[in-house]
Amino acid sequence: MAHWFHRSVFKATTQVNFEIGMVASDSDAIKICSDLKACRQRLLELLPDPNYSPDAVESVFNMYLSLLHGLLMVPGENTPSKMQHSVLFRWTHSLLGSTPQLQQDSMYEAASMSCNVAFWYMKHASLIASKDDVTMEEAKEVHTSLRKAAGIFKLIECEFSPKLTERQMEAGDLDPRVISAYLTQCTAEAQEVTVARAVELKHNPSLISALANETFKLFSDAARTLDSLGDVASQWIKYLRLKAVVYQAYAYCFCGENLLGQDRCGEAVRALQESQSCYNRSIELCKEYAKTKGPAPKIHPENHSFFKRLAPKIRMILEKCERENGFIYHQKVPDDPPELELKATYGLVSPNEVPLPNPSPLWTPVSYSAFDTPKSRAKDPANSNAAAKVEGNLPPVPEVTMSQTSKDPKTSSGCILQ
Repeated sequence: MAHWFHRSVFKATTQVNFEIGMVASDSDAIKICSDLKACRQRLLELLPDPNYSPDAVESVFNMYLSLLHGLLMVPGENTPSKMQHSVLFRWTHSLLGSTPQLQQDSMYEAASMSCNVAFWYMKHASLIASKDDVTMEEAKEVHTSLRKAAGIFKLIECEFSPKLTERQMEAGDLDPRVISAYLTQCTAEAQEVTVARAVELKHNPSLISALANETFKLFSDAARTLDSLGDVASQWIKYLRLKAVVYQAYAYCFCGENLLGQDRCGEAVRALQESQSCYNRSIELCKEYAKTKGPAPKIHPENHSFFKRLAPKIRMILEKCERENGFIYHQKVPDDPPELELKATYGLVSPNEVPLPNPSPLWTPVSYSAFDTPKSRAKDPANSNAAAKVEGNLPPVPEVTMSQTSKDPKTSSGCILQ
């Protein structure tokens, strides 16, 4: 069980009718268009509420992708569909406000909808962890949901993004830097569950230090990925850097505890001093984060137990190290902090593999051939910049509010998910 999470707003979109011309009347082709519209609408109804079960969301998501398949690829072949550019889609971007981007590309639709489903899994994880008491089974679901979100971002990165035909917006959700950062963040947040569990079960301090160090590196990597986006991602970057330095503090804290157990008291003192320094930096980053504007709802990590309980732990171990070094060991305290473990022996997290579903059985050579090859609609007024301005901004997705617990958890680590 981890703790406070920064969550993106959902992408907004408009209704799509999937009115694709046909050269022949075919019952399966007609049903494909009807089912695409209904399935898309049902998925958009499910996503704003994190209370639904993952099975319910996954079932509709897979059904939609299986129906969309014939607009992406020729059924049974590895070639682009003649209908890939037959429908116009509108989507906003989580960092860029309420102005939609229009693209006549079904691959853009598949990637954009997948982003929203990944956001749902992230929010579902937060919802479960907002309870006063999180059971072991619920903690596993949090872990699985975050790995599933990471897997969906991996699917977008590997399967959808390389096949997009139009240039993606700077800092848009399909900007490769944004997708990479989401993927790394979800992996890091899933690993937080592992770290918290290791702390709760009082595993070897060396293992906890290594896991915390790996988590620090993941959050740091995600932040670096976004650095070139500048102010538009400043709130997100601040969150990632804050999480990174907290886990760096944990890594040095448990490194010091491990060194003390090996009678290397001077090095232990230096590790705890470094841990204290990291914690002090995290306090400053909390203040900076609170002042930073951005689209995501504000979190207050300084109020959460997992954060608050680190300071007394650092202080207690440091005082013990200094006391024993003064009375027993008399070892020199090094100028440089000790090297942290480079690789945890186990417990490292990887994204869940999310395979593309098989095409719907409705897609047959007959049903595919029933659709006319659409001509370019570049001059279609509906696909013009003027049309985008006339339509204007899209209202935000009305998400179901998630209540957050105000109680301290009963666990010794103080670990919850927010």
